[in-house]
Amino acid sequence: MGDDSIKLPPGFRFSPTDEELIVHFLYRKASVLPCHPDVIPDLDLYPYDPWELNGKALQGGNQWYFFSRRTPNRVSANGYWKSVGVDEPIVSNDGKKVGMKKYLVFYIGETSAGIKTNWIMQEYRLSDCGSSSSRSSKRRGTTKLDSSKWVLCRVYERNNSDDDDNDDDGTELSCLDEVFLSLDDLDEISLPN
Repeated sequence: MGDDSIKLPPGFRFSPTDEELIVHFLYRKASVLPCHPDVIPDLDLYPYDPWELNGKALQGGNQWYFFSRRTPNRVSANGYWKSVGVDEPIVSNDGKKVGMKKYLVFYIGETSAGIKTNWIMQEYRLSDCGSSSSRSSKRRGTTKLDSSKWVLCRVYERNNSDDDDNDDDGTELSCLDEVFLSLDDLDEISLPN
């Protein structure tokens, strides 16, 4: 799923607020309620690197949106997502806490020695994840999904020009360029003939 399958009229953009992502999309998904329009796909994020999301997740400008199952394993084919900072509460207009937002940064390489990239993920979850709704629904025999199993993710690549201490000429390097530049001794690399 991507821009090819979603045909919004000219002038319409998918640019939801944090509260809208929680209340109008994630809550409905976790409660097994219909979501109109049903535009955000389910995607198992972790087999994919962030630059592979184009065409698989809903694209809104330079951001990709998708639902995923909540899991502690955030390892992809070429790297991993690492949590940064503390979880941020999402508060509705009437002052009620409706969810939480966690920031993660993508690192290329093994978990012990990865190289930080500019890829950021905001992972949204409902605020009632600690409730006992899954235990009580299992006793009643219902098939309602536990809200703690679903998250809504927003992934984007941060622009280097946002940094205050950035004194370069404005040329932005991709995360793969940064990996190659981070190699200590380029003389040891053998190139094909």
